[in-house]
This record gives sequence, structure tokens and C-alpha cells, in this order.
Amino acid sequence: MKKYNHKTLEIFIKNVLTKLKMDNKEALKVAKLIIQSDLYGVDTHGIFRLPNYVKRITEGGMNMNPNIKVIKERKSTALLDGDNGIGHIIMHKAAKLAVKKAAKTGVAWVGVKNSNHAGAGATYAMMSLKKNMVGIYLAVGSANHLPPWGGIDMLLSTNPIAIAIPAKSRPPIILDMATTNTSYGKVKLAASNNKAMPIGWMQDKEGNPITNPKDADKGFLIPIGGPKGYGLALMIGILAGTINGAAFGKDVIDFNSDFKTTTNTGHVLIALDIEAFMPFETFTNEIDNIWNVIKSSRKMDGYSDIRLPGENRHFLYEENIKEGIEINKSTILRLNEMATSLSVPLII
Repeated sequence: MKKYNHKTLEIFIKNVLTKLKMDNKEALKVAKLIIQSDLYGVDTHGIFRLPNYVKRITEGGMNMNPNIKVIKERKSTALLDGDNGIGHIIMHKAAKLAVKKAAKTGVAWVGVKNSNHAGAGATYAMMSLKKNMVGIYLAVGSANHLPPWGGIDMLLSTNPIAIAIPAKSRPPIILDMATTNTSYGKVKLAASNNKAMPIGWMQDKEGNPITNPKDADKGFLIPIGGPKGYGLALMIGILAGTINGAAFGKDVIDFNSDFKTTTNTGHVLIALDIEAFMPFETFTNEIDNIWNVIKSSRKMDGYSDIRLPGENRHFLYEENIKEGIEINKSTILRLNEMATSLSVPLII
């Protein structure tokens, strides 16, 4: 493992993307959005993903200079066509539009079609926090790894949800989760590091646990809460995919193996202006009170602390800003191989 200053990593990513003909300003914006995942400890969705993005770009599966535009709009809603651009820049625009609309209407819903993988969902849900709003993000995952409950045909993805809620003196409460027990990114990271997976992540078609991540193609991910997780994945897929005219179900392209076909990934960003319901200060005081009640509640034997969703993200961010982002050796090798193929300075 080696630690890197986040700005060093941002420049590295920017250099890679500009080499691939992305506009310099947009490339830096994407680099910052990618590294935000690493800063918050979500290393499965940060720079680890860059080689796959580059492979898709070089094989013609992604548009480096998309014409992202609103194709359907009302006062509190919009549908964006991402023109097959990189998901990060598309969702950045969607989040900004949702916040702008919610400031006028109280709540806004922005759907997205013709997008691509955009990294961690919390990155975009958290954009609402800067405007004293709640942010909610939904997406259709970029590959199907989940069958309907009781089935074996993989028709659903991890279909994540992220929610960001502001507090006053406490860190914001951030929920960012897949509708499966783990994201597929963690499976890929385990395979990259030659580490076994815990029981409960994946199973084969006979219901036996899979612990070797290199056998992942022999089975599927397990939904959270059994049929409840399956139901949630289905509903999120409809709201982020079907209603936007984006891919869902059998139409989802596996971006881990197909780097040429347009994915038509769907997302949703919802912004909720707290002032439409109560004074912002009153709300954030209440969130602080919720923090205090939960943190001071009695602990079960064997537990030293009770945490709220996203609590650890806050401390990891501060630590990674100060001490640098830790990247494992296998990821560094992949990044340097990619950089060499593009004649871009190595990450070192």
C-alpha cells in the first residue's frame, strides 16, 4: 500500500482524460468527482475504476465531448440526455439542475438517460447539502448481478440508493448503499487483491456460498433482506431506468465485459428544500438531537460504539486529506500500465 496526496491523483486523472480528448476543464471536474469517492473511503468507486473507464473510451463506448441537454421539463422536473458521456459529468449537471429547481419549487426530481457509470452515489446526493437541502440519488447499476427472488436469471443490478441529510454541528447523515449485501465493486477489489469474500456476498445457482471472487461469474450477488432487497432493486430500477427511457432488466449492458456498446445508464437526483417544510435551523437542530440520542443509547455486549450512516466517512475524509489516500499495489500497477499505454506520466 502507498499513500498519495489527493491533488496528485486528481492531476493524474486529468492528464489521462485530456489525453483522451476530453476538455481540460471538464477533465479536472471529473477527476475531482472520482477522487471524492477515495477521500470518503469508497475505494471501490474511485480511481480503482479509471482503467475500465479508459478501456471503454478507447474502444469507442463512451463520448468524450457529449452534448448533455434537457429533453423534457416542467417546473419541478427534468429529463436529461447524457449523450453517452462519462457519468460523473452528467450527474454533476443533474444535481445542479435539481438544486436550482428545488430552490423555486421546494422539491425537484431530475431523471437521466444515456449516461454511464458515475462512481459513488453519495457524491451527487451530497451536492444538495451545500444549498441546505436533502439529496437523494437512485441509479440502475452498470451490470446485472442479481436475479429476481427465487430465480437464477440475472435481470437486476445492485441498483444503489444514496441519501444525504444535513446536521448543524454534527456531520451530515449519509446513507449510500447497494440493494445487495455488497457492491460488485467490492467483489472486483477482492479479486484484484487476491482476497476471499465473506459468506453472504455471493452464492451459486444451487444456493451455495461463493467466497473466491474469481468465481463470481458462476453465481450472483445476494440481496439485502432477501425478497425485500429484490423488491427495492426492482423499484429503483423502474424509477431510475424505465421511467427515464434508460436501460433496465435484460437491456442493461455489462460494462465489466462489453466496452463498446452504449450502456444507456439511468440515474435520478432528487433535491428537497428543507425550508419548504420547516426552518433549516430547526431541522438541523433536530438532526443533532437525533445524533445525540442514538450515540448515547445503550450498547449491546461486544460493541464499543454506535454509529450513524456516513459517520465514518467524515473522519476518513479528514484523515485522507491530511495524510493521503492509500492505494494498493495491484491498483497502482494497473494505473501505471494504463498510463504507459497512453504515454501519460506514471502515478509512481
